[in-house]
Amino acid sequence: MRVLFVSSGNSKNFEVVPFIKAQGEALRELGVDVEYYPIVGKGIPGYMRAYRGLREHIKDKSYDIIHAHFTLSGWVAVLAARSTPVILSLMGTDAQGIYRGQNKIEFKSRGYMLLTYLIQPFVERIISKSKNIEKHVYLKGKSQIIPNGVNLDVFNPQFEDNVDLQKDKKTILFLGNKAKIGKNFPLAEKAVLSLNRSDVELINPFPLPHEKIPSLLNRVDLLVVPSFMEGSPNSIKEAMACNCPIVATEVGDIKWVMGDTDGCYTALFEVEDFAEKIKMALEFADKVGRTTGFERIKELGLDSVTISKRICHLYKELLSERTSTE
Repeated sequence: MRVLFVSSGNSKNFEVVPFIKAQGEALRELGVDVEYYPIVGKGIPGYMRAYRGLREHIKDKSYDIIHAHFTLSGWVAVLAARSTPVILSLMGTDAQGIYRGQNKIEFKSRGYMLLTYLIQPFVERIISKSKNIEKHVYLKGKSQIIPNGVNLDVFNPQFEDNVDLQKDKKTILFLGNKAKIGKNFPLAEKAVLSLNRSDVELINPFPLPHEKIPSLLNRVDLLVVPSFMEGSPNSIKEAMACNCPIVATEVGDIKWVMGDTDGCYTALFEVEDFAEKIKMALEFADKVGRTTGFERIKELGLDSVTISKRICHLYKELLSERTSTE
């Protein structure tokens, strides 16, 4: 089975975003022949110009499926696909918009939401990462909820130390791009400042090589995710797999992923409450140390092997249906 992954190639740090590449590599382990087509071009005009290049790329190829990640990539794939079936993975902002505050959606991102609505008749299957993303899929017969998986060979309670942290500080990690308003870095910053503790440090090592993240999650005392909106954030699952305590706002599927895991807390969009949950998490780290998040990830079947098997089954199901109707 030959599958072409179509996704953004606009990152300065990666040709293919790590979690998309990880999904492709996990599928390769199952025998799927995965290739990548990164799209270079920003915004709707940039993506629309890319479809000619993709059409040329697939002209002499024999792909069984094109798997597009993000709605704009989906439109490029649909326009270029000819008779090749297209599967679309919704990433979050394409379906539910870009949040600039609590329940405040950036107006221009509503264009992405409209394109997500319009594309649905033209793709064969739609993968949503979480229930809140799937709410924006009206063709439910095409829809499946399949979160991104975590490679437990990489993200696990390990002890390799290749990160430099101050040993006399309690270290709180914010992994996102603090320049993105939707990631809501100021909430975490104000909450940490309100603790008024000289022994607590909030760090934001962005951008960070992806291979360093597992060691970092194993070394820090706490991960904070104060986002206004998420789908199924990879950072939460990766931190859980490393048994790292977490404080996060209750968005996307975060509450479901964390469950009742001790040392992991959801907080309100209020500095006082977020600070209180940070205090509780730091106390947990002092008294207990690490969480049991790794077991929770395995229990939920969010490891990359299980997730890739689900995607592979989806591919086979689609191809079987198309063969039976020919």
